[in-house]
Amino acid sequence: MATFVDRVRLQVVGGSGGHGAASIRREKFKPLAGPDGADGGRGGDVILEVDASTTTLLEYHHKPHQRATSGGFGKGDMRHGARGEDLILPVPDGTVVSTEDGTVLADMVGIGTRFVAARGGSGGLGNAALSSPKRKAPGFALLGEPGQERTLVLELKSVADVALVGYPSAGKSSLIAAMSAARPKIADYPFTTLVPNLGVVEAGQHRYTIADVPGLIPGASEGKGLGLEFLRHIERCHVLVHVLDAAALESDRDPVSDLDTIEAELAAYASGLDEEAGARVPLMERPTVIVLNKTDLPDGADMADMVRERLGERDVPILDVSAVSRKGLRELSFLLGELVEQARAALPAPSAAPVVLTPEAVGEKDFEVVIEQYDGDTAFRVKGDKPERWVRQTDFRNDEAVGFLADRLAKLGVEDKLYAAGAVAGSTVLIGPGDDAVVFDWEPTMVGGAELLGRRGTDERLEDHHRPTREQKREEQKARTAARMDRLAAMEAERKAGHWADPAEEDGPR
Repeated sequence: MATFVDRVRLQVVGGSGGHGAASIRREKFKPLAGPDGADGGRGGDVILEVDASTTTLLEYHHKPHQRATSGGFGKGDMRHGARGEDLILPVPDGTVVSTEDGTVLADMVGIGTRFVAARGGSGGLGNAALSSPKRKAPGFALLGEPGQERTLVLELKSVADVALVGYPSAGKSSLIAAMSAARPKIADYPFTTLVPNLGVVEAGQHRYTIADVPGLIPGASEGKGLGLEFLRHIERCHVLVHVLDAAALESDRDPVSDLDTIEAELAAYASGLDEEAGARVPLMERPTVIVLNKTDLPDGADMADMVRERLGERDVPILDVSAVSRKGLRELSFLLGELVEQARAALPAPSAAPVVLTPEAVGEKDFEVVIEQYDGDTAFRVKGDKPERWVRQTDFRNDEAVGFLADRLAKLGVEDKLYAAGAVAGSTVLIGPGDDAVVFDWEPTMVGGAELLGRRGTDERLEDHHRPTREQKREEQKARTAARMDRLAAMEAERKAGHWADPAEEDGPR
């Protein structure tokens, strides 16, 4: 038998984006034809989806860490990296997704409902996307961003039409077994049922689901017994059924006192729910049925006769039933079916959720500089989405990429803010949150080694910056002519001075 788990702590991580490629196109007779490095692929998302065949969160109890696949790396010749595949995690209908501090993120009701639990990281840009008129051949590419990482709490609130509540051993599991095809564990000791049981009942044209809430005792709403752990399963029900043990063996118990105790616990628990109920009827105002169980026993029948008049003061239906002899079960199933149909008809028509557009705040700061202590010395931490994202995308092994980062930070105004905060050359600067920040000694107007490469982002082999004017060409021609005439005059002067020998005279007559 599969174990029922209705609350898990799940860590989800989106896929990382693939790195961009730094590549130069090469062709025959055209060795440097410009950049052709493509972008990396986006990482896959982690998505929760309501699945009809999933009834428990047991899978994530055993595997609390889930990660989507990463995007592929970009390649040369403009071959973009493949997008990472999304990871679809099936969850039961009625799963509530919240953060560790209790903030509700999604209430997943309805088959096919989806919630993106963790988004994949963006792929890095290749050098083809980074090229510009001033940076025609970038020798670097941007790195892919890591995927979103979150810790979520999944809590299952059963989507049942009818909820059975009552003391332990009141016979709730026996009723579900007798009215539906569910086969829960049944024994003659308290707290036999440790998890909610869910069954489907068909009564004529009526079809509805029924569930029990185990372990309700005095103080359940405060955490005693098992009640607080499973009271969440009554929040979505349409009808409440109080199952009272008419043949209880304890001398200090009777059906009326049991009912008062359970109602007090439900009221205490419901006090924090009605504000969040939305379109639902408040828990204590929903249709209620009182069931006197085990009336097939002589003591049970006598007790039912004794308390029926007192219970009748509540103006709710009261039925005598027996899960063993099946006494009154037909009447109970049809009554519950009618109440469920009435409750369903009273529900408002479902409407599509409005699309909410949240524009960015006008004048919002892109970053801020905070002064703090780091290793016993004063440091300046730069906080902001843009600087932190740019740092994650930078390959610090590439001098040109570091120089590109410096240009972006200077253009954003980071250097001006550092000056204003009191930073000087050599000050410790951190960019990023916590211990994952990048730490460096600040040098104003950082060059990053690009002085060895000419102008940043350029390739001297692809450009000829010297183009003489017509006047310069004319002057060069005159200079060459004058130099030639000077050489000829020098040679003639040497000849007349006798520095040159006549070959005919040197040979003489033979």
